[in-house]
Amino acid sequence: MAYTLQKFIHSLDLRALPRVLQIQSGIYCQDSIYEMFGNEFSLSTEDVIKVIGFKINKLIASICENNEVSQFSAKVELPLNFPGLYKVVADKTPYVSIEEIARKVSIGPTRFGHPSFFSAKDIKLENFTIKHDEQITFNSVEEVHGIMAVNCVVVRNNQSHSFTLPLSQEGEFYECEDDQIYTLKEIAEWKIPKGRNRIVKLSTTLHMWDSSSPLPENFGGCLILMPVYEVQAVMKFRKDIIHILSDLDVEVKDVTDHYDISSFLQPLSLEDIFERASKEFPMVVQIMEGPSGNQKPYNLLSTGKEIVIYKKYQAARVLASEMRSDSSKRHYLIPMSYKGKFKRRPREFPTAYDLEIVRNEKEHLHVVATKAFTSPHKELFSVSVGDQFLVQQCQTSEVLYEGGKKLIDVLACEQILSDSYKKVLLPMYMEGGFVEVVHDKKQYHLSEICKEFHLPFNVKVSVRDLSIEKDVLAAAPGLQFEEEITDSYLLISSASSPVESWEIPVYRLNMLVHLLSKDVQTVAPPVTRTTVEEVSEEEYYMLRRYENLALHPPPRPPKKPT
Repeated sequence: MAYTLQKFIHSLDLRALPRVLQIQSGIYCQDSIYEMFGNEFSLSTEDVIKVIGFKINKLIASICENNEVSQFSAKVELPLNFPGLYKVVADKTPYVSIEEIARKVSIGPTRFGHPSFFSAKDIKLENFTIKHDEQITFNSVEEVHGIMAVNCVVVRNNQSHSFTLPLSQEGEFYECEDDQIYTLKEIAEWKIPKGRNRIVKLSTTLHMWDSSSPLPENFGGCLILMPVYEVQAVMKFRKDIIHILSDLDVEVKDVTDHYDISSFLQPLSLEDIFERASKEFPMVVQIMEGPSGNQKPYNLLSTGKEIVIYKKYQAARVLASEMRSDSSKRHYLIPMSYKGKFKRRPREFPTAYDLEIVRNEKEHLHVVATKAFTSPHKELFSVSVGDQFLVQQCQTSEVLYEGGKKLIDVLACEQILSDSYKKVLLPMYMEGGFVEVVHDKKQYHLSEICKEFHLPFNVKVSVRDLSIEKDVLAAAPGLQFEEEITDSYLLISSASSPVESWEIPVYRLNMLVHLLSKDVQTVAPPVTRTTVEEVSEEEYYMLRRYENLALHPPPRPPKKPT
């Protein structure tokens, strides 16, 4: 039976990929030539392609009023990088089974892939009853005792209860309200069910409105988003990936059951390579689709090139941002192998509590007040702009409070006077402003800073890394080292001239390869070149968000006594 390409995608379960399709009819006439994304290819009626994946390429948006398309609204095309943060409006249309949810909704390992639903009626399990209207979080889909099921969690009285629901479970299931905010790209990847549109509400704009924006000025309402998919496919006699948009007028027929799927090349993502056993490395692969970029090593990763992948591993990086007052600051991931040196730059602290966090036993923190503060207690010090302090330690102090005495946390400091020092106490809740006075002239390697100081930490490159052809960090007016993260990498080199090796990130490089049955000439990798990776604004916030999920936030500063 023939379907339009759009209908085929809407009916397809991602777990059923890959699928082999035969072209039946449509815009692809005999010996037609089609070009998309600079990728020219020929398709004829009855040609076969192997669909290996699909993703949302763009969104068609209409302004929404009362959950319906406004009669005055024109449809506009929004790219996935369109600025703004959005809230997802819960879909009022129910799902009739767990199988329908698993087939249409993205369920995966990240927090984006944990959707929540509620049942219109109680669900009685063997040792557990899920109450109607109780929030059920879906975590993963897997086979349990030979039956496909969804691993779920409900929270009652701050306690999590885990259970499974078989895909065969029928009922009336509705989406729960979602109070999180997302970028348009995150919504496209995780929050648009297949075969349905999605209503979103603009929460925060990231940039000033301009006349080129497809949305009205000061728009703050709801949008109905209709996805247009991009199909990724392989042809039998090509060694690259072709891309076809789902809204093209073409009919296809699923012939997977009657075709030898192994006769096609098997594309692998970097994530697929990383999941392989360590004993399978090193390996030789050919690039089917490479990333964009002129800097090494990305210029080595063009389509058709052969590379050696020596090993996979986790490596530490320091996430750093330029110190600029404007919004054009750039962000970098710096490896511990960076050979340049840094000098300290003054740090700024908004509260007395922040001074306690970064206090170091090896040196006295010297700061200047940039904001005045009047203490409500005569036992504690009132600060004027320009006052200088050496930070000593945290302690408690008695103050008069509502006619009695009360112990509060304070920061013991020495005020620097013209010819002496004066011991003073600053309330820990003090909201002032301080800037550091740096006396340390030493030049530090990156590993020394991470070992000796508390991040965030401000620096400037004093000696650039001469092993890097163009050290982008040396041109920065100043850098703030924000946090140390751990990420996944592959070590690669050119197969034809393996004179140097490079680390490439697994999760930030869109690239497809296929394995070659070639022996690796040298098992030991050549010398590894240091690479400072510049990350986009979106990647930066994703790194901060994921890394911070694993950290416990510091305790909030003590509140000012009322």
